[in-house]
Amino acid sequence: MTNIKTIAKRELAAYFTSPVAYVFIVIFLLLCGFFTFFVGQFFERGQASLSAPFFDWHPWFYLFLVPAVGMRLWAEERRVGTIELLLTMPITAWQAIVGKFLASWVFLGVALALTFPIVLSVNFLGSPDNGVIFAAYVGSWLMAGAYLAISSLTSAFTRNQVVSFIVAVVTCLFLILCGFGPVIQLLEGLGKPALVDLVASFSFITHFNGFQRGVLDSRDVIFFLSVIGFSLFTTGVILRGHRAG
Repeated sequence: MTNIKTIAKRELAAYFTSPVAYVFIVIFLLLCGFFTFFVGQFFERGQASLSAPFFDWHPWFYLFLVPAVGMRLWAEERRVGTIELLLTMPITAWQAIVGKFLASWVFLGVALALTFPIVLSVNFLGSPDNGVIFAAYVGSWLMAGAYLAISSLTSAFTRNQVVSFIVAVVTCLFLILCGFGPVIQLLEGLGKPALVDLVASFSFITHFNGFQRGVLDSRDVIFFLSVIGFSLFTTGVILRGHRAG
């Protein structure tokens, strides 16, 4: 745990010593505010709820913003040649992976927490169910972690950050669209409900919807944690292969 904490602190400090973190946070907050109050028509709805105007956009925000954060995790290390130094230090590849991932996940959590003015606004204007809002925040953070773990995986097998970004976006887009309304309707037209359920079970949207309703279902939590665990495990396999090479 000591090694993991050391790596996590190093990575987290690296974010805030460069303008990247501040640019990301500003863009994320601007997108959240704009889509909630203007595109999401928060005031026109006349409801003290953040589900549709705010949280519905998170899978799409994360689609581009999280891979932009994760693409540098390992691609940058490989590009500048510091990955060899990191892997020869008295730490395991797994400790390095978890440490870097946790630092980035905490950073995403900080960006998400900074949207609290939106929560204060809806509480000032009405009487929302804050338990539902809290559950949606938990689900959003878990979903961001799943995006990040996939981005870590794509970053591990290339030294080109652009390639890592594109592959991560395409992979995450697939995991969104397989639960997207029009895609589900298309599959339902085939008359195979088992296929619909199978495809939808892999979707971020399908599992995030439960959190938006205020339901902390263990199946949804396990799904996101499984995506994180599998992606980080595969990242470890790739890095061990790099070390062996």
